[in-house]
Amino acid sequence: MKRPHLLAPLALLLLALAQAPHAQTAPEGVEAESTAPTPLDAELFYQLLIGEIDARGAEPAAGYSLILDAARKTNDPALYQRAVDIAFQSRSGDAALQAARAWKQAQPQSREANRYVLQILVALNRVAETPEALRNDIALASPGDRPAVLAGIPRLYSRVSDKKQAAVLIEQALANYLTVPELGAPAWTAIGRMRLAAGDTTGAIEAARRAQETNPRAEGPALLALEIMDPKQPLAEPIVRRYIEGRPLTEIRMGYARALLDAQRYAEAVQQLQVITSERPQFPEAWLVLGTLQVQDNQLAPAEVSLKRYLELAQDQPAGEERSRGLAQAFLSLSQIAEKRKDYTMAGAWLDRIDNSQDLVAAQNRRASLLARQGKLEEARKLLRAIPERNPGDARNKLVAEVQLLRDNKQHKAAYDLLAEAYRRDPKDSELLYDQAMVAEKMGDNADMERLLRQVIAAKPDYHPAYNALGYSLADRNVRLPEARQLIQKALEYAPGDPFISDSLGWVEFRMGNRAEALRILDTAYKARPDAEIAAHLGEVLWAIGQRDRAHAIWKEGLLLNGENETLQETLKRLRVKP
Repeated sequence: MKRPHLLAPLALLLLALAQAPHAQTAPEGVEAESTAPTPLDAELFYQLLIGEIDARGAEPAAGYSLILDAARKTNDPALYQRAVDIAFQSRSGDAALQAARAWKQAQPQSREANRYVLQILVALNRVAETPEALRNDIALASPGDRPAVLAGIPRLYSRVSDKKQAAVLIEQALANYLTVPELGAPAWTAIGRMRLAAGDTTGAIEAARRAQETNPRAEGPALLALEIMDPKQPLAEPIVRRYIEGRPLTEIRMGYARALLDAQRYAEAVQQLQVITSERPQFPEAWLVLGTLQVQDNQLAPAEVSLKRYLELAQDQPAGEERSRGLAQAFLSLSQIAEKRKDYTMAGAWLDRIDNSQDLVAAQNRRASLLARQGKLEEARKLLRAIPERNPGDARNKLVAEVQLLRDNKQHKAAYDLLAEAYRRDPKDSELLYDQAMVAEKMGDNADMERLLRQVIAAKPDYHPAYNALGYSLADRNVRLPEARQLIQKALEYAPGDPFISDSLGWVEFRMGNRAEALRILDTAYKARPDAEIAAHLGEVLWAIGQRDRAHAIWKEGLLLNGENETLQETLKRLRVKP
């Protein structure tokens, strides 16, 4: 390794001093301040030389003292900054703070000096001493820069240990800015983010609300609320929606669509994505996500249009991981469309275009599905098992893919045995038990299914799919209906508004004879998530109450969504209906 030149920092400092003017000319009638840098003479040169040698050698404290003394003599900001750097290199935070404060005292209007004081105090976790420096930092910034300074406060304080203390102190420091029209929104947003970091989610939402009251078009409050948005925090979404109703940044509308997807509110997410593709058709990500959702809803023709539009736009994106992953997702979805159309040659051709190794499991999974559909199940299983495992996640993804392959091809016993063996190897993975229970149900072994689901609930009490699955199974078999309702309501406590769990609740209400309530719940669930299975249940309730024309219409929609859905097919067969 090449040894760094000993006096590189000194050379820069000397150059700065040599180029500095020897005197400052004050405006007429104003007394000149004594802040002009002192000209470099032989004595000062020698002091700086010795200071740098000491700082780089065995006596950094002596070097620090010499450089700081030179900074005071010359009033040169480069020397003050160098003294701070030497202190930090010596791991002496107190000395760094001393140098920064000396700089600030010598040059009280220097925002850079004040900024060093503020940053050092935060780094030293001396939060109680920061409000004055924080107020100075805002005051010394130009008016145009102040919103950005306010927005950067949460990041500045992100590593302090006492987040609650920091939140209180910052709110006090920003008190004078909360009612200023152009600064109120960023100030309240900064307070909200500090409250959120301190664990005060309710206070964060209130701060976001007040920020939006100050400026309804500000992005900061909407971004904060979007970060908080969750079914358990219902007051956050109205802030996002109020911003979205105006002329929002496309990126924020896209973030809202993602949040809706996370909440499984697919129909609403599609609406937002359609707005984006209409208002900003050159935004690639919206086409990709919209196309993926359309594939899930079996809307193959519009999905193909959306995905191919994404591929056109992606050509102009810079190369990188994000683009590579997006292309892989588009190719996988287009392959799935071709597979649904039984065009296996085209499905394979789309897969051949994937060159991202990180998507190898997903690509090979689709290839395996193509082989299985052509009667080559064992060859498909070998293909999945041959995928290299670069990490534990790959191993699990391979297992999930093989189990799904077996289930899709009604090889339930083989899938059950595969999951049982995997659980023996990893008894902490409760989701394997859940999957095994779902396969047991397909095998008609309800007792084993119930045993496995209760085992999941005991091991992972907050795993809501287990409550829902067990409750729905009881309701579907028309047994122990009060217990079924209780289990499903427990699942909804963990996932409020989930349309599939609501579907289970609507079904148990129907089984208990509460037809009006069942219709209300299932109608809401179907509007939130048009799905073939929900259509089956909603249609049966409509059929039972005499609304047979609407039942026919709902079932037809369900068949368009997924004509192979077992629940829908069984319902139509049992009721002897040909929609």
